[in-house]
Amino acid sequence: MKTNAYPGFGILLVDDEPAWLSSFSLTLKSCAGINNLHTCQDSRQVMALLAKGDIGLVLLDLTMPHMSGEALLAEIREQHPEIMTIIISGMNQLETAVSCMRLGAFDYFVKTDEEDRLVGGVLRAIRVQELQHEFRTMSDRLLSRDLQHPEAFIDIVTSDRGMHDIFTYVEAVAPSHQPLLITGESGVGKELFARAVHKLSGCSGPLVAVNVAGLDDTVFADTLFGHVRGAYTGADQMRPGMIEQAVDGTLFLDEIGDLSISSQVKLLRLLQEGEYFPLGSDRPKRIKARIVVATHCDLAAKEAAGTFRRDLYYRLKIHHIQIPALRERTGDIPLLLDYFLGEAARSLGKRKPTPPKELAQILATYSFPGNVRELRGMVHNAVSLHKERILSMETFLKAIGAGKTAPAPMPRSQNPFTTFERLPTFVEAAELLVEEAISRANGGQAIAARLLGISPPALNKRLKLARK
Repeated sequence: MKTNAYPGFGILLVDDEPAWLSSFSLTLKSCAGINNLHTCQDSRQVMALLAKGDIGLVLLDLTMPHMSGEALLAEIREQHPEIMTIIISGMNQLETAVSCMRLGAFDYFVKTDEEDRLVGGVLRAIRVQELQHEFRTMSDRLLSRDLQHPEAFIDIVTSDRGMHDIFTYVEAVAPSHQPLLITGESGVGKELFARAVHKLSGCSGPLVAVNVAGLDDTVFADTLFGHVRGAYTGADQMRPGMIEQAVDGTLFLDEIGDLSISSQVKLLRLLQEGEYFPLGSDRPKRIKARIVVATHCDLAAKEAAGTFRRDLYYRLKIHHIQIPALRERTGDIPLLLDYFLGEAARSLGKRKPTPPKELAQILATYSFPGNVRELRGMVHNAVSLHKERILSMETFLKAIGAGKTAPAPMPRSQNPFTTFERLPTFVEAAELLVEEAISRANGGQAIAARLLGISPPALNKRLKLARK
């Protein structure tokens, strides 16, 4: 297979006219970047070429000597049902077209059709074939749950089963040419997943990351598409956009949910047509990069509210991963704590401190609105102030609001007793509250006492009274 070949499978052009084979091959290369092409002038050689196993799409003429295209179509359908076939005939005959479609042709075109229509038909067939291949690959990977390249996820610290299921999915869809949408709260590690996708994609080019939050429509277009000299006042020289910098690589657009409607239209056209216009230019360029986008927004809600285009939303979520918040995988906190302690110690030139055994349990009771990024910041701050062998919990307790002071009173609207027909007694309420705190602290009395805003001796006294 050719280096940087597109698509990933071969396309075989079959026609007894060498001039048409040469002309249409050039059209596909120049207009759509399709370069994984093979040609055949003798219909009798087609089945032998298909037997080699690297062809996924056949463009077939109908009127040829030795073996007609219609007969060859039936044979391909019987022996290689996984291969798609498009008929491109010199004759515009409705009856023949219907017959070919019944025999299993994906589409039927006439050679005199407009160039854009022919190329568009080939691109549609490529997309369908890619999606079918991705579906088969995904099914196999998800069923086996085995990672073929675990090293791609080395920067993502986790032992969570749900996260490993996401790894499996990412590995399955990474080679796809379709967009990938990554969603999740701020700080969960969306860019780390984008980097893993890039590593697994097989792309030879770079990963180019762009945060599009706050970019108005003009700046967005200039950043992505670039401009030619004289495109606007001050544009005294040509500047390539990020798409061009990401050739044969991955373009990662972060915070995509903040795009204006006009910018969304430009992105949709880029994804649908596979081409773009640098500012000030009337000559389109083909995109040669994989698109990965990310957002912390609920795109489904924005689409329902009319602030995010529906067609773009469904175009982006062909492949979609939702990264869980840290509070949904608290089992990862001890691993992340240890990892960040080592990272912080190395960056600060200190010995890695030993955390108190109850620290991970206390952190597990916190909701972490900033997720992994927030935990990393807490650890780096604590290590920078660290002087003893055992790491102090003081900075953590201040950060999560569980220091020496009692928790803030619960708002009246959230009073859990408002729905009770019979109010519990003080003794009953205290017992239930202590029981819940002990449960959340996994049996740790010191942690439970902090959650309740009382001292450990006071909690111990209540427990002794409850046992009597």
